[in-house]
Amino acid sequence: MKLDVPVIGILRGVEAAFFRSIMDVSFVSGLQAIEITMNTDQALNIVSANIASVPSGKLLGMGTIRNLAEARKAVEAGAMFLVTPNTDPEVIRYAKSKSVPIISGALTPTEVYTAWSAGADMVKVFPCRSFGPEYFRELRGPYELIPLVAVGGVDMDNIREYFAAGAGAVGASTSLFGRKALMERDLEAIAQNVKKFIALCPDLKK
Repeated sequence: MKLDVPVIGILRGVEAAFFRSIMDVSFVSGLQAIEITMNTDQALNIVSANIASVPSGKLLGMGTIRNLAEARKAVEAGAMFLVTPNTDPEVIRYAKSKSVPIISGALTPTEVYTAWSAGADMVKVFPCRSFGPEYFRELRGPYELIPLVAVGGVDMDNIREYFAAGAGAVGASTSLFGRKALMERDLEAIAQNVKKFIALCPDLKK
């Protein structure tokens, strides 16, 4: 899974009627990948209704994929990538059989290696809030070739620390879009928040 912009925007609990507006303004503002969580109301309908409107080079996927049944539903809805909170080799193998990139959730060194060995494209270290950037630095020691994604506690104050510690990408929700902006449906504020967040990331195109 190629991310030129190393940020995955996570939307959980967003209203279906508002999703398209958020997606459009976020993509225009530079975001490359958006994940709608499976436990969002009408999540499958949101993906199936908007997948055809995703611009070339952008990605709309589904997260909080906890088991094989949810993975199948997400793929059938058209999800362009999957994200799991846990390490499940069966889910990883299914995604690979469908040629759908998957970011597998893990926390311990054993889970990280298990996910990678099963074929995960990237490994999501979650929740990273409890361990911080230093944990990534430690994981990069034995796992320098595994692309790690920091999720759960990444914000504008610490994002650079995570990249400096070896994160290949980050996933963020309200710290990316802005809690107040989402609540008030302020698309201009969402756009500005996304631009500010992305500006703090390394340029992977260099």
